[in-house]
Amino acid sequence: MQYIENRTFDEIVVGDSARLVRKLSTKDVALFAAMSGDANPAHIDADYARSDIFQGMIAHGMWGGLLIASVLGTELPGPGTRLLAQRLTYHRPVAVGDKLDVRVRVEAKEQDRRLTLTCTCTLDSGEVAITGEVEVEAPSEKVRRPRALPATGELHPPAAQFKDLIAATHDLPAVRTAVVHPCDALSLGGALEAASQGMIVPVLVGPPDKIAATAAEIGATLAGIEIVEAPHSHAAAERSVELVREGRAEVVMKGKLHTDELMAAAVDRDKGLRTERRMSHIFALDVPHYPKTLFITDAAINIAPDLDTKRDIVQNAIDLAHALGIGRPKVALLSAVETVYTKLPSTIEAAALCKMLDRGQITGAVLDGPLAFDNAVSRRAAEAKGIDSEVAGDADILVVPDLEAGNMIAKQLVYLAGAESAGIVIGARVPIVLTSRADGMISRLASSAMAQLYAAHRKKGLG
Repeated sequence: MQYIENRTFDEIVVGDSARLVRKLSTKDVALFAAMSGDANPAHIDADYARSDIFQGMIAHGMWGGLLIASVLGTELPGPGTRLLAQRLTYHRPVAVGDKLDVRVRVEAKEQDRRLTLTCTCTLDSGEVAITGEVEVEAPSEKVRRPRALPATGELHPPAAQFKDLIAATHDLPAVRTAVVHPCDALSLGGALEAASQGMIVPVLVGPPDKIAATAAEIGATLAGIEIVEAPHSHAAAERSVELVREGRAEVVMKGKLHTDELMAAAVDRDKGLRTERRMSHIFALDVPHYPKTLFITDAAINIAPDLDTKRDIVQNAIDLAHALGIGRPKVALLSAVETVYTKLPSTIEAAALCKMLDRGQITGAVLDGPLAFDNAVSRRAAEAKGIDSEVAGDADILVVPDLEAGNMIAKQLVYLAGAESAGIVIGARVPIVLTSRADGMISRLASSAMAQLYAAHRKKGLG
């Protein structure tokens, strides 16, 4: 369970800091308007805000101010804090889609539990939106209680990151996708829904009678959809790979078959989809309590990768992040500890991967490791360990030591932290959508969106 915990006046020292990273969505703006009664069209009407006067800015600095208040009220000092004064300068407006990095730092402690904190609000581009300082009265009593959202869930709607990912595909052309043995309701339904949203042009590969029976089961029509006959799942995997080699498919999507069946056809040395890069699987996780999509790799293909394979695993994940609009992803190389230890090979490999970045063998990201899981995703945990790192506490990508560790981390986040997951294989001639049989519709659509975005990125010659 997540908890909210304050820091009392006696616990706080000058130099203490806290941080919140949040992407502004249209729902956030609508919620603010409903709460405040602010009907200024520059704040809530996207068409009006796109006029020359407002230059595309939908929400003004007050949103950053609200996030500063959130940090003060939930992190530092936390519950029980009373705002006494504020002096904030708003340097520029904030637009829907901007990701804000809000930081506060204790500069002075005075009598009567008074604190002075400096505040900054920075956009993902590096532009500064707000600077200033506040004076607060810090709590004297300790508070620790479960961190619960309102029952409406409106502040953090489920799968919000995945919905943004799907929305990012709306202006892209659909990609021709070989759907391998779509002979159950979830795999066929997911492919057809992705088609209806303009993500893919499905080519259904498998036994036509079973595919038709599945369509009848879910009440779907297959009119106008190409079906390529294959007698069983193994043959469907091989035929789908052939379609790619023939130039008739840009993406492969897993249906009702085991992952090893599909990947055996993909990695075949003579007839498969090999490139100079090792193939690897990347989980994308929409975790409710993490401010951005979290990628974990490799948790499905490479069982115990050596250093050369890990280099490819890292670069594949970076390339995917670029395709999804993350210009400089932060990559955490995980181990059990955050120092190099000769008895833990993963720590030595993490250090070597960091040096590969320095030498240009890995490009397009910032790496740090070894890092333990908590140090990779929690700024507070990293600070407690004295880790000064751009990656620690703010990782985009977690690179795990082996498949077992990655699989366990990903599934724990799904089943214990309420995360939604999506999955894709990179490093083949084309992206391979690799969903689990337990994945729901949003996960399947998010996986399709990643494949579509990655395919479009490669066509532009960027990946």
